[in-house]
Amino acid sequence: MSDPDPAYGAIRRDGVLRVERPATEWLSTGPNGGRQTADHAYNISVPEGWERTDLAAYVGERLERAGFAPSGETPRGPALLTGVDIADARGACRGPVTVYATAGISNPAALPIEQSREAADRTDGGDADPIAPDESARGQGPGTVNVVVGTTRALAPGALENLIAVAAEAKAATLLAETGFPGTTTDAIVVGHDPEGRPAEFSGSGTEVGAATRACVRDAVRASLRAHYADRDADAPDSVTDATYGVSTDGRAAVFRPPLE
Repeated sequence: MSDPDPAYGAIRRDGVLRVERPATEWLSTGPNGGRQTADHAYNISVPEGWERTDLAAYVGERLERAGFAPSGETPRGPALLTGVDIADARGACRGPVTVYATAGISNPAALPIEQSREAADRTDGGDADPIAPDESARGQGPGTVNVVVGTTRALAPGALENLIAVAAEAKAATLLAETGFPGTTTDAIVVGHDPEGRPAEFSGSGTEVGAATRACVRDAVRASLRAHYADRDADAPDSVTDATYGVSTDGRAAVFRPPLE
């Protein structure tokens, strides 16, 4: 079977994955996130023990080193950072959507959920969460699940933001099935669309764009997990305790009924 020809192409070089499509409007949840129009988005692998906090400068250095940005020029396009080797990146495409993912879970974020009616009916706040180490103390670790989604459709206002929710839901469902965790402490998502493409008013799970995104995220994340663990004959952690890093949200919130006027 021949390799697919995704509408959003990508190349790997020197620990950087560059995803490309001209004049894409991107929306990122990562460092220096938000909306921007650019020809590229990036996923950058950081070394173990990485502690840099000047993220914009670091991204510029890495893109320059990889030959993706001229010396001294501020690179355009969103960039995500990951502790996963970029060699483990995998892509998937279906219809108008292309997705690239890197997945490792040494820093899982567990969310225990009791299924009893008593738990569902609780209204008190319960105990507070245990204090988790801050991001600088926890470090990036050889983990993080990063997802870059691109569609050739021109999404209506609000639909690009909603695509992040669709991708996050698919990522969480896939990780729960494969690892028992819904995510890690440092996951991030970038979504992009073609402002000149065929219009699409919505991006929910029942639409062409949403359904394709769900399938692509699932298959790209599963393939990256396989590359990161099975292909290296390594094991993913079975619990937060077994993980190098990680947190469990064990506290309870106060549940209430909004007042009626």
